[in-house]
Amino acid sequence: MWGPTIIGCGQYRYRYDSGREGDFLATGFSPRKANLSIYILPGYGDFGAILDRLGKHRTGKSCLYINKLADIDTDVLAELIRAGLDDPGRRWTITPT
Repeated sequence: MWGPTIIGCGQYRYRYDSGREGDFLATGFSPRKANLSIYILPGYGDFGAILDRLGKHRTGKSCLYINKLADIDTDVLAELIRAGLDDPGRRWTITPT
């Protein structure tokens, strides 16, 4: 658990050139009242081609919001999550949790 509402899968330890460091989830989700929130890092900005095939959704910087799983193609969601894991995995070691 990452906070009271986010279920995280995998984690990584980051360290920026500034010296700031910490641990964060690799991907995760939160079953909120209004919708399901799915988190990937570094966010969804570079994944437009995948998002175009996903189905009904909206995005924030690092959040994907869907009303129900029936609104999306879950195979495309799996592809999107994998792409999101590959990016931080090039810079930091992702460990299972």
